[in-house]
Amino acid sequence: MRRGLFFTFAVSLGLLCPLGAMAQSLADVARAEEARRKSIKQPVTKVYTNDDLARGRDTTATPAPAPTTPAPAADANAPAADSPATSAEPPKDEKYWRNRITNARNALERSKAFFDALQSQINGLNTEFVNVDDPAQRALVEQKRQGAIAQQDRVKAEIAQQTKAIADIQDEARRASVPAGWLR
Repeated sequence: MRRGLFFTFAVSLGLLCPLGAMAQSLADVARAEEARRKSIKQPVTKVYTNDDLARGRDTTATPAPAPTTPAPAADANAPAADSPATSAEPPKDEKYWRNRITNARNALERSKAFFDALQSQINGLNTEFVNVDDPAQRALVEQKRQGAIAQQDRVKAEIAQQTKAIADIQDEARRASVPAGWLR
C-alpha cells in the first residue's frame, strides 16, 4: 500500500516540476514581449479603407487600346477630357452602388403595389358590372374596367422593365468586381 502511494506521489511530483519551470520561463517571455512593445514608437498596423482598394485597382488596370482613327484637334480653351474636375460621372463607390440598386428596387416595389391596387380595383369593377342591371351604368362600369385593365397592362410592362434593370445593375456590378454586399 505504501509502495503504491509513494509511486503516485513520485509520478505527480514528476509531472508538476516541468510545469513550474515552464511557468517561470513563460513569465520571462511575457516580460520580454512587454519591453519590446514599449520600445516600438509607431503602431505597425495599417487600416485599409475602400478608397485604398480603389486606388490599388486603378494602378493595376490595363491601359485602354489606342484609337485606330485620328482624334480631332482639341480646342486650346477647352478643359482636358480626362481631368477629374470636369468628369460628370460620379465615383462608383459603395454609396453609388447601394443608392443605384436601392432606387431600382424601390421603384419596382412601388410598381408592384400599384399593380396590386389596380387588380383590386378591377375586381371591384367586375363585381359592380355583374350587379348593375341598367345598361347605361353597365357601359360606364365596363369603360372604367377596360381603362383599369389597360393601365394594369402598362404597369406590368414597367415591372418587367424594372426587373430587367435590376438584373442589368447586378450584372454591371459583377463585371466591375463590386463586392456582393454593396448590392444587398
